This record gives sequence, structure tokens and C-alpha cells, in this order.
Amino acid sequence: MKISKSQLFRKKDISTIISEAGENNGELKKNLTATNLVTLGIGAIVGTGIFVITGTAAANFAGPALTISFIISALGCVMAGLCYAELSSMMPVAGSVYSYSHITLGEFWAWFIGWILILEYLFSCSSVAVGWSGYMVSLLKEFGLILPPSLSKATLEHTAEGWALTGSIINFPAVFIVAIVSALLLGGIKQSAKINGVIVVIKVSVILLFIGFGLSYIDTSNWTPYIPENTGEYGHYGISGIFRGAAIVFYAFLGFDALSTAAQETKNPQKDMPKGILISLAICTILYILVTAVLTGIVNYKLLDVNAPIALAIDSTNGKLSWLRPFIKLGAVAGLSSVILVMMLGQSRIYYSISKDGLLPKFFSNISDKRGIPHNATIFASVVTGIIAGLFPLHVLSELVSIGTLIAFTIVCISVLILRKTEPTINRPFKTPFVPFIPILGAIICILQMVSLPSATWKRLIVWIILGIIVYLGYGIKHSKTRIK
Repeated sequence: MKISKSQLFRKKDISTIISEAGENNGELKKNLTATNLVTLGIGAIVGTGIFVITGTAAANFAGPALTISFIISALGCVMAGLCYAELSSMMPVAGSVYSYSHITLGEFWAWFIGWILILEYLFSCSSVAVGWSGYMVSLLKEFGLILPPSLSKATLEHTAEGWALTGSIINFPAVFIVAIVSALLLGGIKQSAKINGVIVVIKVSVILLFIGFGLSYIDTSNWTPYIPENTGEYGHYGISGIFRGAAIVFYAFLGFDALSTAAQETKNPQKDMPKGILISLAICTILYILVTAVLTGIVNYKLLDVNAPIALAIDSTNGKLSWLRPFIKLGAVAGLSSVILVMMLGQSRIYYSISKDGLLPKFFSNISDKRGIPHNATIFASVVTGIIAGLFPLHVLSELVSIGTLIAFTIVCISVLILRKTEPTINRPFKTPFVPFIPILGAIICILQMVSLPSATWKRLIVWIILGIIVYLGYGIKHSKTRIK
């Protein structure tokens, strides 16, 4: 089949996108309120970033200055969040950045960003499941139950020498939680949102307990030096370490990105999507900074390269906070569960949206008549997520999520600029302030953080992109519903 440039970059009409979000589209059901969106946002954002990645990023990259890393990431997220708020209120559809790109950049670039979103959500779910496993294993020890390493660690490990087998069969707890969350999602988004709301209350309460009681056990000598001296290698402490740390923890904020994938299932998306995105982002940023400060104050940053750093901090108080330990671990287990839930919800909606345009098989866009959800996409997402979570280590997964998130945020910022020029008269229930300053600065911050990521992460991304191009040319372009006849 001959492929023309006009076919590759053919854009979808914005009126078509908006009509897909209509009340009577007969497909995805509108069940979510503003409160549901805020709790879904917090449920997605507060998870691995606070319970797991804070420790590894402080130990390996930024030291106590990880608080600065979070501030840098938050600035980029606020700017991207304002852009998300504008686009999601204009086009309340399930596709998130994929749908926005289809209007502003054309089909090929929409596929490209959709493929990146699949990477983002797939590896996000997997990495959080690995973090959940670490805390669950630690929690079980509180009750005298010990899982053998052969059933609680990744099958593969990646070091400077390359990939190697660890001797473990599979990370069973990680696979287990993915299966449980999948069962909840198949019960419908209304039920999932209610369960998520309860979990959010539990985990935020536990985090506040850690901050409140942990303040008394801070040793300020652990904050000295606040910015550890660079080792001579870019990204390992010093100023470059702060930026590397910011790039690593950036994905911890992607909850509001997942939130935008639920726009088509929101009762009043024009008003409620901006509220859900911005309120949840503000709350979570404050929690991240406070927890990082307390964590690095209690434990020397060099000791925090573990799967359960907050649990380690509790154990470091010589028994004085031992009563809090099971609550922290329970809160982490519950909290990470809600992250997996929202990320898997977002992952299945991306499959659904791409499939609706014909770029993936129709199998993914089939909707359950009873629940009003893309059940096939949900099952597929859970199976692939479970396999990856069981086989791969946390650090490899988290870096891939970061770069996928940063690319998505950059595209969102650019899309706002393009649509302000190409569609100046369209109704915008929420407008990003200080355009073009906010979108441009947001894109620049995201790009700078991408540059800070390790070369190995870029190599894996390139492999993923090549695979995506093969899928698009082999299947997507032949079945596209917007292709030129």
C-alpha cells in the first residue's frame, strides 16, 4: 500500500472529538463527580513516588536536596497541569494526549504519543506493583510470615554488566495485586471510584501520621551536606543530581495525566476536570516535599536505596515509633493499590481510544453492556502489566515511566499553543493563564528533565518507538478510520 505524507499527518476534526464525548454516545458511562476526580488524582499521584522512589532517588542522585528535585518537578507539573486542564475541559474524551495530538499534529504523531502513553501507563502500573510487593513483604514480616526471595523478587536484574537472572521464579506479590485490581476495575468505574476514595483517606491519614510524629526524630546532621558533592559523573549528586532526581521523580506526579483519560466518564467535565487536576496536584506536591524532608532527616540518604524507605525510617527510631510501623506499611500497601487502580484504568482507556480510531484491533474498544467499561482492554492491560511486574526490577521500570510522562507533558504544552492559533474561537471552559509563557516554560522544563535521564533509558525508549512504528505501518495505517481512501 502506498503511503502519502498527507495520510500520515491527516488531522482529526475537533468537532468530531467533542461529539465523541456526548452524553448519549451509548458507550462509556458518565459516573464521576468532582470529588471522585480529586480522590482519583490523589489516588494516582500519592504512591510509588512517596513510598518508594523518594528513597532510591535520594540515595542515588540528589541526597537531601531531593526536596528541590520535587519542587522543580512540581513547577513543570503545574504548568503541564494548567495545559491539561484547558484541553480536557475543551475535549472531555478518553484518549487524553492521544486525542489532543490527533487534532493538533495529525494521525502519525497521535499514534506516536499514544504508543508512548501505553509505555507510560504500562510501566507505571508495573513499577508500582513492584513497590507494593516490597511493602507487602515487609508487612507480612510483622505477622511472622516470610515470603522466600524466589517468590518476592524480580526474575531479572540489570546492572552495568547487563541483564542477568536473579534466581527468583517471579515477584508473586506484584502479580497478585495486579490481578486483584483488575477484578475491581471489571466491576465498573463507579465501584472503583468508591473503593479508591476509601483507600485515599487511609493513605493520606497514614502519611500525615508519619510527617507529624517523624518531625521529632529528625537528625539535622543527615541534611549535611544538603547538596552532596558530585561524584564526577553527571547525575550523581551535585546540581546535576538534583535535575536527575527531578527527572526520576517526575513520573510520581502523573496522576493528573491518568485523570484526563477519565474525562469521557465525568458528569460535568468542563468544570470538574480542571478542579480534579489542579486540586489533586497541589495537595500531593505539599505531601511529597514534607515526606522527603522528614525521611532524609531521619535516615542518612545513602541508606535509602531500598524498596520500602519509609518503613526503614520507622525502623531507625530505635523502637520509639515501632507502633507506627504496621500502620505505615498498611497505608503504603493500600496507597499503592489505588495507584495501580487509576493507572490501569488510564491504560485501558488509551487502548480503547486508539482502537476506536482503528489503529489497534476492535477487540480493545468493545464495551461491556452491563458495566459500561472497555472490558477487553482492561483484561489485556492486567495480563501484560502482571507479566512485566513479575519479571523486571523497579529502577528500570521507573526510568521508562519518567521519560514517557515527560514526552506526554511536552506534547500537551505544545498542543495548547497550536490550538490557540488554529482554533481561537472554540469554547474553552478553562483557559491556561499567561499563554504562551506557561506552555513554553512547561515544555522547556520537561525537555531539560528528559535530557537528564540516563542514556540506557533513551536506548530502551528508541527500541519501544521502533516497535511502535512497526505496529503502525503493519496494522494501524491500514485500518485507520481517518485514512485517505
